[in-house]
Amino acid sequence: MALTSEDIGRIANLARLDLSHEESERMLTQLNGFFGIVEAMRAVDTSGVTPLAHPVAAIEAVTLRLRDDVASEPNQREANQQSAPAVERGLFLVPKVIE
Repeated sequence: MALTSEDIGRIANLARLDLSHEESERMLTQLNGFFGIVEAMRAVDTSGVTPLAHPVAAIEAVTLRLRDDVASEPNQREANQQSAPAVERGLFLVPKVIE
């Protein structure tokens, strides 16, 4: 997929960008370069390749590196709420701001 100067003008208009002719040409070159990279990636045959859950999984076992999510600090809710102007059943009370 290759963009034209008209495509860049339309995209700039939709994005409310005021691009000079030089900026428009530079953007055209950069975007077409990006699309070239995407097309090169699409050309690679990936049939038979199992998708990875994590990019590092191809190098090492990620599941062994990830730790269990456990609370490691004591519950200090009451100590933190002592300076609050209003607390009810362990929750901060705040003024209503949306009707």
